[in-house]
Amino acid sequence: MVQEVKSKETMSTTGETPNPTQTTPTPAEPGTPGTASGETRATSSPAESTGPGLEDLRAQLEEARQRAEQNWDQVLRSRAEMENLRRRHERDLEATRKFALDGFVRELLGVWDSLELGLNVASEAQTDVTKLREGIELTVKLFENAMGKFGVQAIDPQGQPFNPELHQAMSMVPRADLPANRVVTVVQKGYSLNGRLVRPAMVLVSQQPVPPVNNSLE
Repeated sequence: MVQEVKSKETMSTTGETPNPTQTTPTPAEPGTPGTASGETRATSSPAESTGPGLEDLRAQLEEARQRAEQNWDQVLRSRAEMENLRRRHERDLEATRKFALDGFVRELLGVWDSLELGLNVASEAQTDVTKLREGIELTVKLFENAMGKFGVQAIDPQGQPFNPELHQAMSMVPRADLPANRVVTVVQKGYSLNGRLVRPAMVLVSQQPVPPVNNSLE
């Protein structure tokens, strides 16, 4: 009773009327929404939200990057190898063009020496014609051997049937002792290179003589 009287006196002194609906706030229980602990529990860390999927993606991306670097390195090496091969091929072609006749020239050097030797012998005051002829024959034989090593063959159709693919007829010669279209004389030999005609042989070809016409009256 004494307290009620004091409260009434206090209210009468301040002039305020007490609100019957006003209540004293109660503290929130731990773990309930709206509290500090609840907010901390509801907010998750970035590592927890991403999970193991992000790490897998990063690993796959790194693997793809390494694989791309390896492929690019192989492309660069292949390109360098192709460039070196092209340059080597060009050098080989250039050397082939320059020195393709190296072996042929070596074979002809012996013929050249023999011709010069024969010329020196022929220029002497007293020349042995027999020896000079033997030297010329030896030179010709040496030249034929040199040409034969490179596939050059002479075409000498003396006494053979006329072949228009290898021979060129310069004239027809009546010959009763030979069949028609027979090579009578070889004016100039022909030559072939590895089976391909280089120059046909210039020849004279036989033909049957025309019997004389008898114009006398019987």
